[in-house]
Amino acid sequence: MVNKKEQTKGTEQARRNGYSNIEKWDKDSVKELSSVYHRVLDLIGEDPDREGLIKTPERVAKAILFLTKGYSLNPSEIINSAKFTEAYSQMVLVKDIDIYSMCEHHMLPFFGKAHVAYIPNGYITGLSKIARVVEAYSRRLQVQERLTTQIRDCLEECLHPMGVAVVIEAQHMCMQIRGVQKQNSVTTTSAFTGIFLKNLNTREEFIHLIGSKLH
Repeated sequence: MVNKKEQTKGTEQARRNGYSNIEKWDKDSVKELSSVYHRVLDLIGEDPDREGLIKTPERVAKAILFLTKGYSLNPSEIINSAKFTEAYSQMVLVKDIDIYSMCEHHMLPFFGKAHVAYIPNGYITGLSKIARVVEAYSRRLQVQERLTTQIRDCLEECLHPMGVAVVIEAQHMCMQIRGVQKQNSVTTTSAFTGIFLKNLNTREEFIHLIGSKLH
């Protein structure tokens, strides 16, 4: 059995290592957003003061702050925090990166997978940093087209590689549960630079790899 002193020591160690399961919110933002969502509940015909909804405005306020936390992240700093000199000059691909974002037109979710590749030209970055860049841009109000090019441009500007390739496949709730209501539609966007644009074989290798089940 772990005593209280050991538990406290473990919690402090985890916090020093950059992990804490305690959610932190800006109190002023939560308070202001909560009042807005309280009014929203009233406007749609609900009673925001009934038992099941008393805490809902605060919960939604915290949820929207989490879903848009990308505004407080700097993707370039993420890449540059783990930028290393390396002679490797073949394709580096991180595929099937989960994305969860919100359509800026209706503020409804879209979600799917991002596949990101680059060919180094003297520099590489930590593999997790690529996923973190995807997260930083996706956790904002977005359109899929812009999200795709933002990820591409970030890697291009930070690493100056021989080329970057990004493909995103996503389902959009604004198409599935409202409007046209097409539940099985999937939107695919792509963005390329450098050798991925100029060399057909390189681009075809990328497309083949993201469609292969190698694991």
